[in-house]
Amino acid sequence: MNEVIRAGEEMRQLRAEMIKLFASFGWTQGTIARIADMSQPAVSKQVAKYAGEDCAPPMRLALDQYDTPWLEGRLWGLAEAVVEVVDTARCARRVDDLARGRWRFTPRTVDELRRLLEDDLSRHHAELAAGFRAAYDEISRALDVPPKATTGTPAPATASASVRRALAHQLQRDRLRDEH
Repeated sequence: MNEVIRAGEEMRQLRAEMIKLFASFGWTQGTIARIADMSQPAVSKQVAKYAGEDCAPPMRLALDQYDTPWLEGRLWGLAEAVVEVVDTARCARRVDDLARGRWRFTPRTVDELRRLLEDDLSRHHAELAAGFRAAYDEISRALDVPPKATTGTPAPATASASVRRALAHQLQRDRLRDEH
């Protein structure tokens, strides 16, 4: 029961941070409400709560960021894309658990997802575009190298790990969709 309560709290916090981020990008409240599957008055209330705060400059959205939450989000997006293409993907259960908030990102769970994803990429390489393997190789190498040793873009201090994961997840999925 505590897991369900914690997942609900994390989802509410993530939704609030995403609304703040989208509002800082200049999105309309109607668009944010549609994307967040919320009522427009609820979004308006969230936007009004953050209206007095100084907004940080918008976060740069590019895949070549190498902090751990960003890479975890990319890994999650890649795994989700593999599940959509391959019906018998071994990582499908974990992707579902991540989407429902039943599985948290820890070094152990990320390693498990990496192993399952690597197995799916090996077994189903004929069904998947080459971009899937290339993305996995890039993510895997970056996860193996400590973040300070990479030359990519550093993480902005204002974005929480959950927001960075969610943005990287969606950006990775969009990139794979464009290539596929």
